[in-house]
Amino acid sequence: MTGRDLTLTASLRPAALDARRGIVRLHPEVLTALGLHPGDPVRLTGRRSTAGIVARAELSASRALLYADDLLLGNLGVRDGSQVTVAPTPVLAARRVELSGPPEIVAVVSPEMLRLALLGKMVTAGDDVSLLPQDVLPATAVRTLVEAARRSLANTVGYAWTSTLLTVTAAESVPGHTDRIGPEAPRDRADSVLVTMDSVVAWRGGHSTHGSTPPEVRAVAGARSRGTDGSGDRGGSAGTATVPASDPGPGLDELPGLRAQAEELTELLDLGFHHREVLGRLGTTVSLGVLLTGPAGSGKSALVRAVSRTVGARFAAVWAPEVAALTNDAAARRLREAAASVRDTPPAVLLVSDVEALAPRDTPGPVGTVFRQLLAETVRAGAAVVCTTSRPESVDPALRSPDLLSLEIAIPLPDAALRREQLTVLTRGMPLADDVRLDEVAARTPGFVAADLAALAREAGVRAALRQKAATGPTVAMADFAAALEVVRPTSMAESSVLELAEVTLDDVGDMAEVKEVLTESVLWPLNYPDTFARLGVQPPRGVLLYGPPGCGKTFLVSALAGTGRANVLSVKGAELLSKWVGESERAVRELFRRAREAAPTLVFLDEVDALAPLRGQATDGGTTDRVVAALLTELDGVEPLRNVVVVGATNRPDLVDPALLRPGRLERLVYVPPPDTAARAEILRAAARNVPLAPEVELAALAGELTGFSAADCAALVREAALAAMRESLEASTVHAGHVAAARERVRPSLDPAQVAWLAAYAAQR
Repeated sequence: MTGRDLTLTASLRPAALDARRGIVRLHPEVLTALGLHPGDPVRLTGRRSTAGIVARAELSASRALLYADDLLLGNLGVRDGSQVTVAPTPVLAARRVELSGPPEIVAVVSPEMLRLALLGKMVTAGDDVSLLPQDVLPATAVRTLVEAARRSLANTVGYAWTSTLLTVTAAESVPGHTDRIGPEAPRDRADSVLVTMDSVVAWRGGHSTHGSTPPEVRAVAGARSRGTDGSGDRGGSAGTATVPASDPGPGLDELPGLRAQAEELTELLDLGFHHREVLGRLGTTVSLGVLLTGPAGSGKSALVRAVSRTVGARFAAVWAPEVAALTNDAAARRLREAAASVRDTPPAVLLVSDVEALAPRDTPGPVGTVFRQLLAETVRAGAAVVCTTSRPESVDPALRSPDLLSLEIAIPLPDAALRREQLTVLTRGMPLADDVRLDEVAARTPGFVAADLAALAREAGVRAALRQKAATGPTVAMADFAAALEVVRPTSMAESSVLELAEVTLDDVGDMAEVKEVLTESVLWPLNYPDTFARLGVQPPRGVLLYGPPGCGKTFLVSALAGTGRANVLSVKGAELLSKWVGESERAVRELFRRAREAAPTLVFLDEVDALAPLRGQATDGGTTDRVVAALLTELDGVEPLRNVVVVGATNRPDLVDPALLRPGRLERLVYVPPPDTAARAEILRAAARNVPLAPEVELAALAGELTGFSAADCAALVREAALAAMRESLEASTVHAGHVAAARERVRPSLDPAQVAWLAAYAAQR
């Protein structure tokens, strides 16, 4: 170490969830030695110099390793295992950052959207950067903007947003130093700057609009910032990009799963653009205002572009969060220019992405009023306006009036068959190995939208490339898809508490045959065979309540259910949804079930449900829990259907749960999870010791007979304590002997309360 520099060995982290976001992870002790805190910038030197944002690695990580992704190692010009020098670096705020990228990305990504994608990243001239927002360590003040950037990039760019790489061609810090790549600038010398909300981000060519757009793609000039108009882009920025109908892009045949929606939108636009005389002879008109709803990444923007090209219309796009971030005057000017661009060049389609940012339900504001006025004028002029949103409940209801957005088209989550079709399209150019079974991949990706499947295919390709760097004919194998599934999460689950599932199924649950049978019928059948219930004309069960003594495997059963049914799991502890602020608890319940519907098929696991839905009328919290119970009842058995969503509650005090929650149509099946008997304890011990090298004299069946009063958790703790006893004896130990088990037996005591077990057994007998 020299000063506060430290030379470490680079370690590739392809499976990290913070990959391609400019994040470097170091052991906590290394952070302390360098005087760094998570979120600080660091200077990295390999064959080249670059910078990143430091984060804390796990305590089990090596102190001699620097953990980074493939993109950062490429910017350093080094490989996995190379030496990299890391040192603190001062924060230089970026005044201007210039980038280059693929023409199809430059054509549709505005500088404002690009700035949000780079917000909070350290960039260096000559580096490659991704569009993945730095959402690992964002400041609280910009967290909402980063989340908006993620949704809008998925909607605007489509399949390619997670894998696209851009090149930083110039980076200028606020003090005035410019580092520009060119013949006179060596690539191994660069100053790094931090992108902030005051940074001007532009495409290469000197413009803060779409400077490198190809000739066939023309940019419509947006509102330029002069002085302090509030735009934050002192070089000017475009709010609208207009693209001719011949613009290359995905065709309708490349958007499987959207054919019905594409046909409906195509018929409407074709009628309004090319057959108005027929409408005139019939004495009627058509309104071309459309609200297109669907999960983020489902292909809404790509659908509108493809349909516009099909009907021969020009296409213009506005990103609503970008406009909403401006001052009222600048936002109104931007909207007027966007509306004029489509009214003056018919036939044309104006796409407004994430419209809830311009016209929110709660506080529309003056910008929302201007937007509604311009929307009405544009539709009356014969142009088409398509607004997209992934949160229709957050959109101002006034937009749905007959003279504005008169038609609503919904894009549902793709089922297994559509995911199989989308995977076929996405892997069309990939050399797949013979063992790749796309049907199985589709079955293992519930809740995935098109963008998620594209990210999955990309990650599988990266894994295949890492595995076959020297191969002349590399292929993507099933193992690559399996590895990619471990790190790629569905977009719909990004804001949810996801239960990390082990590779377990109900077959791995010892004993409890009756419990498994009831859970299979009540949970797995509704998730796996909804068509059968529809064919028989009955509603599937909505939910199940698991009750039993603590530590007897209720949570493990839920993990096994999810592993068997290949369903997404939202895990919520009862108290997590409660808030002291009026209305926030009910909002949290609504948001939970909204995410569950978007990620369907979904299993919602409510742990400690007695804390979330206690008996009404007995609380002293001002009625908060009573309102939460009412919200739960409405979601479970309300007007809005709950399709492909099953709720599983767990408690050890079923008598404290509000009875209304337990009636048919809600948590109608009560399943008692008893403490394990001798046979079950033997199965639990075998499962817990599956990877433990036990000596031959250790008889788990005999041990199980001695553990009366032990829960499943106690049995697992006993095996773990036996292994620790072997480690205490010698850190070089390779076998766990009977003596170690005896020592563990002295330390681990049964946790089951006999009185509680007896009461629960009596309660189960009464049910």
